Amino acid sequence: MSVLVVGMSHKSAPIDVLEHAALDVDSAVKLSHLVLETPFVSESVVISTCNRVEIYVEAERFHGAVEEISRLLAEHAGLDRVDFVRHVYVHFDEAAVAHLFGVASGMDSMILGESQILGQVRDALHTAQAESTVGSVLNALFQQALRIGKRGHAETGIDRLAPSIVTAGLDAAGAVVDAPDTRFLVAGAGTMASLAVRTLIDRGVEPHRIMVANRTYQRAYNLVATFGVSAVRWQALDVELAGADVLISCTGANGFVFDTARVEAAAQGRSMSLLDLALPRDVDPAVGDIEGITLVDLIVLSQLSANAELAADVDQVRSIVDSEVRTFLAAKAASHITPTVVALRTMATDIVASEQARIESRLPNLTDDERADVRKALHRVAEKLIHSPTVRVQQLIDGPAGLTYADALADLFALDQSAVDAVTQVGDKS
Repeated sequence: MSVLVVGMSHKSAPIDVLEHAALDVDSAVKLSHLVLETPFVSESVVISTCNRVEIYVEAERFHGAVEEISRLLAEHAGLDRVDFVRHVYVHFDEAAVAHLFGVASGMDSMILGESQILGQVRDALHTAQAESTVGSVLNALFQQALRIGKRGHAETGIDRLAPSIVTAGLDAAGAVVDAPDTRFLVAGAGTMASLAVRTLIDRGVEPHRIMVANRTYQRAYNLVATFGVSAVRWQALDVELAGADVLISCTGANGFVFDTARVEAAAQGRSMSLLDLALPRDVDPAVGDIEGITLVDLIVLSQLSANAELAADVDQVRSIVDSEVRTFLAAKAASHITPTVVALRTMATDIVASEQARIESRLPNLTDDERADVRKALHRVAEKLIHSPTVRVQQLIDGPAGLTYADALADLFALDQSAVDAVTQVGDKS
C-alpha cells in the first residue's frame, strides 16, 4: 500500500479551471466517500482551498487508483478528460509525502509561506476523521504535516514574509483599507469570511465599521457574537454595498454575485475597492474595468506572489521540510522492515530450541554444565548466521531498497508471512 495524491492548484491550472474543480464542504465529503468506494483505495482525505483541490489516498495499485480518482475529479469539474489531464498532477509515495509537507508549510501556496493553509489541512483531516475515510496511514501522515507546518512558523521568520491571502489582498486593495472612516462589507460567513473579519480587527478596524452579509442570517450573526461586528440580511446586500468603501467577498456561490450592473449601481461614480477571495469567483472580472473600481482577485494575488522575493527564511523552511520527509520515510520503512527482522530471529530461536531438545533427548547423561555449553554453542551459531542479514537490512532502512530487501529476506529464509503480520499487528497496538 502506498500514498498517492491527485490534484490541481494555481500552479498547474488557470483560475477558470480551478473554479470548475472547486469543492464546498459537502462536495468534498461526497467526493471523499466516492473515492473510497473505488477499487484499490483504503483511505482518503480531500483538501479543497481557494487555490487547490487535492485528493490523498492510501492505494494498493498506482495506475488503477489514479485512473479512478482522475475520473471522479474530472466528472465533478465537468471537464473533458483530455483537458483535465493537462492541468492535474500526480505524486506517489516519497513525492506525495514531500508534496503534503510542502503544502502544510505554505511553500506551495499562492502567497508563499502563508499560514492559512495549515488550518485548511487540519480541517481536511478532521473532516476525514469525522467521516471515517481516513485510517492509520494518512492520519499519521497528516498529523506529521501539521507538526511540520507549525515548526516552520515557530523556528523561522517566515511569518514576516508570509501574510495570509486576506492580508495580501487587503494590502493590494490600496490605502483606503487603513483609512479611519472606511466602511467594510464582508459577503459570506464561512472560514474565509471569519479570517477576513479577524484580519481587519487585527489591523485596527473598529468592529462597528464592519458589516457581514450572508444568505443564512444566523451564520452571519455568529460573527457578531465572536467579533462584535454587525450582521445584515442578504436582502439588504445592495443597500449595504452602496454604503461600503471596501467589499470582501467569499460566499462560495457557483456564479457571479457581483456583476457590473450591481457594482455600478452601488458605486454611483465613487471609488470602491473589491477584494474577491472566492473560488469560484464572486465578482465578474469585468468589474475591474469600471472607472474608480479597484478589483483584487485570486489572479491578481497570484501575479503579486510570482514577483515576491525569496528570503533565507524560505530556504530554512524548505530545509526543515526536506529533513522531515527523510525522517518520515525512514520511520515508514522501519515499520515494514522490523517485523521481518523479528520474524527471522524468532525462527532462529525456534530452531535452536528444537535442536537443543533433540540433542538432550539423544544424550540424556549430559551434565547441567554440558547442557548449558550446548545451548550457548547453538545460540552463537544462530546469531552469527543471522547477524549479517539483519545488520544489512537495518542499513537499508534509509534507502528505497529497504522494503525490497526485507521482502527478499523473508523469501530467502522462507519466513511464515503470518508470523511477519503478527509482529506488525503487535507493533501497531503499541
